[in-house]
Amino acid sequence: MVNSFHPYAAASARFRQLSVPFNLRKKRAWWYEIFDPGSETVSKWNHIFFVICIIGLFLDPLYFFLPVIGGKGCMEIDVSLGIFVTFIRTIADFFYIFHIVFKFRIAFIAPGSRVFGRGQLVKDPWAIAIRYLRKDFSIDLAACLPLPQIMIWFVIPRTQNKTAAYANHTLSLIVLLQYIPRFIQIFPLNQRITKATGAVAKTAWSGAVYNLILFVLTAHIVGSSWYVLSIKRQYECWKMECDKEKNETHSPSCNLKFLDCSSEEKPDRDAWMKNTKVVENCDAINDDKNFEFGMFAEAFTSEVASARFIDKYFYCLWWGMRNLCAYGQDIDTSPLISETSFCIAIAVIGLVLFSHLMSQMQTYLQSTTARLEEWRVKRRDTEEWMRHRQLPPELQERVRRFVQYQWIATRGVDEKAILDSLPLDIRRQIQRHLCLALVRRVPFFAQMDDQLLDAICERLKSSLNTRHTFILREGDPVNEMLFIIRGQLESSTTDGGRTGFFNSITLRAGDFCGEELLTWAFNAFIQSKPSSLNSNTKNCSTLLGYYSHQWRDLGSLFHTSCVEALQKREESWHWDLIREEVVLLPHIVLDQDPDYKHEINNGGDDDDDDSGPSTSFITA
Repeated sequence: MVNSFHPYAAASARFRQLSVPFNLRKKRAWWYEIFDPGSETVSKWNHIFFVICIIGLFLDPLYFFLPVIGGKGCMEIDVSLGIFVTFIRTIADFFYIFHIVFKFRIAFIAPGSRVFGRGQLVKDPWAIAIRYLRKDFSIDLAACLPLPQIMIWFVIPRTQNKTAAYANHTLSLIVLLQYIPRFIQIFPLNQRITKATGAVAKTAWSGAVYNLILFVLTAHIVGSSWYVLSIKRQYECWKMECDKEKNETHSPSCNLKFLDCSSEEKPDRDAWMKNTKVVENCDAINDDKNFEFGMFAEAFTSEVASARFIDKYFYCLWWGMRNLCAYGQDIDTSPLISETSFCIAIAVIGLVLFSHLMSQMQTYLQSTTARLEEWRVKRRDTEEWMRHRQLPPELQERVRRFVQYQWIATRGVDEKAILDSLPLDIRRQIQRHLCLALVRRVPFFAQMDDQLLDAICERLKSSLNTRHTFILREGDPVNEMLFIIRGQLESSTTDGGRTGFFNSITLRAGDFCGEELLTWAFNAFIQSKPSSLNSNTKNCSTLLGYYSHQWRDLGSLFHTSCVEALQKREESWHWDLIREEVVLLPHIVLDQDPDYKHEINNGGDDDDDDSGPSTSFITA
């Protein structure tokens, strides 16, 4: 019988049992994944979509600039502007659609599981879909529909009334209705970003710019609304004068189609323009006009309605900013309730928005100068204290110079407080990054293992000294070891005051001093402070930054390293002794116990209980 066993048979059988071949397994596509709402992917997308929403809010009011006063007494649609706005708006709509699809793949935390900890994360696709459809889907769907594009390019051209006035009224209504869900969509998105990252703007200047953009957006909406209402006001005047002219005898009589620039080349309109007074009676510059333009007269006296788009846009933006800042005080309105309501809205919005902007800008700008104010207060307190203690002028100048250098070097940042607030592992990695290269320059430290080097780096303290400052004088006890990171340090000695002897060396960034402590720490017989160690004079040649290591820390570290080395040595010696005993003990037993030797020679046939363990011991 042939043996059918193969060394790879078991592995082949397990491989065949896999539901999917191993070589065909691929990473799951992202559209099948369920994302954590607190993950980095969701956070990045929320920031991107927030910017898209702001751009979308800027885009929609541009549809208000489509109607223009084309020729004399007629209105038309700016087709080139319509194509540009439609193209940009369509790209933005794709982001809105993608946002809807993406929200179907974002998990949520079960509301009833927030009692302890973070809560239970629900990743069931059906549960996510049902929750989204019940809550935010309707708002997101209304915001992403391309209604202005459909109306301007498909619906209005197929209606019987294709005039620019009809397009203006219809398009303005559609844009206004869809602007509401797009505006509402900003608030929950802003809340999610704030909850995930702490704030929409992480820096003071970005926060100030963000609030300024919101103010510009409001001015943009107000200015574009003022423009489209001005065009509507002009058309109302033309329509009213045209209705009056229909009862007159001249021919041809006024027709509303004549007010559209598409009929500008028709003979009937040319004949009507020679006899009509509609254009003259509706001219805002004419003082004899019977129609009151009110707050919209400026759009025609300044020729904004017939200007280029870029000139028109910036004028309307300036009009919105000017009246928001002035709370609508410079607006001359007519008695119409629509105009007065619009002015009241401008005044209220301007008051609320401008006060909010000023408070936010002040908060953000104060956050940038808070440390500067703290430094000024500290410097003033230092000056008062020095005058109270009557310090000499030279010493006062040295104190002022140190306070100034410390501010320049740190900008008021408390490095120790920042490090203490971080977790131990991150703090250890930061200290290792900052100090390991300096510590390894010491030959003795370079031979230590990483654990001891990390302990040394953790105990290094950053310090700063100004120029001509004596860190240590000759004869003082050496209490710390210095690692220079910036500046120059002059180390000099006179060999205990010997006449004619002077030796000096300049230490720069990357050098160290105070290595006398290594000898003291390594000597296990010295039990007192290192007061017997001689030191050289250390004078700062320039502004000096360095890391210092205290003698107590060095002593404890050397004690730890010596204990670990001793334990390893004892452990190694212990195992060597055990091996020698294992080898020698069987021979001693055989020489001293003849019965035991006879039992081994007979092969261990006796049923004594001690034979098993003895045989195993000898075999071992």
